[in-house]
Amino acid sequence: MSAYLTTRELADLLRIGERKVYDLAASGEVPCVRAVGKLLFPRAEIAAWLAASRSGPDVAEPPLPPILAGSHDPLLDWALRESGSGLASFYDGSFDGLKRLADRSAQAAGLHIREAEGWNVAALRDAMGEAPVVLIELFQRQRGLLLAPGVSGIDGFGALKGRSVILRQDSAASLREFDSRLTQAGLSRHDITALPDRARTEEDLALALSQGKAEAGFGLGALAGIYGLGFVPLIQERFDLALWRRAWFDPPLHALMQFLASPACAVRAEEFGGYDLTGLGRVQFNGASG
Repeated sequence: MSAYLTTRELADLLRIGERKVYDLAASGEVPCVRAVGKLLFPRAEIAAWLAASRSGPDVAEPPLPPILAGSHDPLLDWALRESGSGLASFYDGSFDGLKRLADRSAQAAGLHIREAEGWNVAALRDAMGEAPVVLIELFQRQRGLLLAPGVSGIDGFGALKGRSVILRQDSAASLREFDSRLTQAGLSRHDITALPDRARTEEDLALALSQGKAEAGFGLGALAGIYGLGFVPLIQERFDLALWRRAWFDPPLHALMQFLASPACAVRAEEFGGYDLTGLGRVQFNGASG
């Protein structure tokens, strides 16, 4: 689902003609953006605009399902189990998490989307507009090239030419970062031997490498020691939790955040390696109050 509606899609939604949509945009009555000669309408802002125009009695919003979606992280996954929060998980990548957050099929999503000026904020705004969502920093973590046991001669993306590589799914932010770095190295996917099967989580990728199914993968340093892999550190990325503001006050997320701040979690992060929890709980973005 695109974060933006076209003129035709908005006209269909409002059951009006496209000419009327252009008039609304020209008069500033409807949220819109103009890019490369096209008129687009942010989906989340349109929803907020329609909600602001409603009348009648207030009706309570339906409860958000106790699901944490988005990107997989081994420390977060461990904390989710150990905290007793009652939150279920559905890990299918940062971009899938944003979609589930937007359609309210999850109350929170883990994100690590690299942007020109930082992490995650622009992607969250694009998906949610100024909806009442909050972006909370959890930690920073090391990412780089994980190498199967016995593999040598790979010190960066330029050395992946001709090598077998296991990739993540299309909705994973790490795959987009992988493609970007491959391009920067003057290579493309045609220059590597990509496994036909994708790794759905960080641990799936590390496990496949430990079994010798590929020579390398773009993964987390925290898993190198556990799975006996080589590791070439390349980036320190910020991992955030995006959530509906009203979910922040619910017991499940409260229990998870309390546990993440506990000494037990700090010890576990040290055992994994490659984590920096000094920014835990810092608000990186706070959407509209409505």
